[in-house]
Amino acid sequence: MPRPELALEVDRTALVVVECQNGVVGPDSGLPDLADAAKPVLPEIGRLARAVREAGCQVVHLTYAPALGNRSSNLKTPLLVGIRDSQAHWTADHPAVRVVDEIGVAEGDLVLPRHTGVSPTHGTELAKLLRNVGITTVVLAGVSLNVALPVTAAELADEGFAVVVARDAVAGTPVEYGESVLRYTLRMLATLATVDGIVAALGRTAE
Repeated sequence: MPRPELALEVDRTALVVVECQNGVVGPDSGLPDLADAAKPVLPEIGRLARAVREAGCQVVHLTYAPALGNRSSNLKTPLLVGIRDSQAHWTADHPAVRVVDEIGVAEGDLVLPRHTGVSPTHGTELAKLLRNVGITTVVLAGVSLNVALPVTAAELADEGFAVVVARDAVAGTPVEYGESVLRYTLRMLATLATVDGIVAALGRTAE
């Protein structure tokens, strides 16, 4: 596959962080294997978020916050059935839906919660919001490489955005499977880059 040179325009690039919330990758996660896989990458996501904020890019956090005592969840999928009980007490202001401290939410960040579904973007306002503020390229970080990230990359690409995946700022389980998803799936949908490479590309734009 050809590997185009990474070029990022600060005012047209957004970092979208997927489901890096306490109830997913924090110590009280209902998905402990995923939380363990994410531990090494959370500091890298935090470093990336700080760098893109400093460069002047928009940061968006996609979170999952079920409503109505978790009756809003789509229970047609084994994944959501399996974690239904662990999310029954989640509310919009519950600690489980808050972005983890390693990344944080800074002034100017956008937190966009959804209340149902396995796709972080389907049926949300994300594409419209990004398009309205002039974004043409989305950098993806977060979890998981099993479901959410491939789905998000495909949907954003179909919406006309160029997608960059920060390959050392994403996680899935088992770790070897996540690497396979990057190699055999996400590179068909997006440009793969390291956090250092993304930061460097933003620095070149600012010069």
